[in-house]
Amino acid sequence: MLKVFSFILATITLGYPTLGQTTNKSTRPNILCILVDDLGNGDLSVQGAADMQTPAIDNLAQHGLTFTNFYANSTVCSPSRAALLTGQYPDMVGVPGVIRQIPEDNWGNLMDQSLCIAEVLRENGYDTAMIGKWHLGLQAPDLPNKKGFQLFKGFLGDMMDDYWTHLRGGINWMRHNETEINPEGHATDIFTDWTIEFLNNHHKADQPFFLYLAYNAPHFPIQPPKEWLDQVMERQPNSSEKRAKNVALIEHLDYNIGRIMKVLKETGLDQNTLIVFTSDNGGALRYAQSNGRLRGGKQDMYEGGIRVPTFFYWKNKILPNSTTPNLAMLMDLFPTFCEVAEIDVPQSIDGISLLPSLLGKPQSTNTRYLFWVRREGWHYGGQAYYAARYGDLKILQNTPFEPVQAFDLKNDPYEKQPLNPSDMEQYQDLRFQLQNHIRKAGAIPWQ
Repeated sequence: MLKVFSFILATITLGYPTLGQTTNKSTRPNILCILVDDLGNGDLSVQGAADMQTPAIDNLAQHGLTFTNFYANSTVCSPSRAALLTGQYPDMVGVPGVIRQIPEDNWGNLMDQSLCIAEVLRENGYDTAMIGKWHLGLQAPDLPNKKGFQLFKGFLGDMMDDYWTHLRGGINWMRHNETEINPEGHATDIFTDWTIEFLNNHHKADQPFFLYLAYNAPHFPIQPPKEWLDQVMERQPNSSEKRAKNVALIEHLDYNIGRIMKVLKETGLDQNTLIVFTSDNGGALRYAQSNGRLRGGKQDMYEGGIRVPTFFYWKNKILPNSTTPNLAMLMDLFPTFCEVAEIDVPQSIDGISLLPSLLGKPQSTNTRYLFWVRREGWHYGGQAYYAARYGDLKILQNTPFEPVQAFDLKNDPYEKQPLNPSDMEQYQDLRFQLQNHIRKAGAIPWQ
């Protein structure tokens, strides 16, 4: 156990001297966006998890910028991914819910004319690659290679039924571009190996890269490698098996991110690479994941379901160990990446660039109306439920069938005291703005 963490600390500490210099002649930075799956706000040691050891991710936070009010665009996978890649609200690009291989249980269809960040970057000289979980369509034109990614190695489907067999409902969705493949090993290790291969092949190129790395972990089923679970159980004999499995799966994920950071340093790519680490929604409480003190979890519009741990690292650009309370969402990454790459931001984008915040400049991001959506079957009846926020006022539902609740997040950050807003002008305005958003999204087909 000590050997594993000693290796991590020795190889990924971001202050460690660079072992080599990149020969990449481009002045525009590389962009590495790491999206993890169902990581809660309370499941990193840097976020206060006493039973976790996550030194690689902690180092990104400690040597970079932490957004304390960063949000996924939905409570579940597909809508958040659609928002990240298109810079728009997910229901404005046809993905209000989860895209699945069973037609009767499918609640989204990415618009054919939607513009993906990879398309914009590729057209402007970036080498574009995606590794990991796609979850935005299973056939053309809704495939990574059709949406601007020159290289795709990963999993087209939603969740894996098993991290070792990589199947979903008995179907193998692992692909190299559009060719079916059957790699061996734990999915987290496989995606990391492919990422390292890409970085090693790219570090002498003149062309900057955009790499979107989307892990399945720590999404259920909670399946850490046995040796990682054994280490946690030995270290924490009083932990429940359910919690220990989750800790082990996240620590195994952190170890692999450490492997990537080590290669970035060895190749010198870390000298000019913006790294973003974030999650697609909050942790799933029924699998012993933690969202810290935030109320609720995955599938909820409470803060625990949508506020996610997010860190930006950019050597010599971002002030180390800095934080910002600025309000931001996954859809803001698209315009941020455009500005980082010195590209004009398309007018169709709902997000805003966070570059001023990254560079430590004054920026106001809180004076805008923000909306969250999720459409689903089961006990949701095929209907959608929503949240909206303006300033500190937030309104929400957790099912389509419950009354709208309102909270003052400034004075009640853990959503324990619902407001009685019947006479609040700001509440009525926020309800109207959400209604208007729903009206606009109603014109977008998603079937």
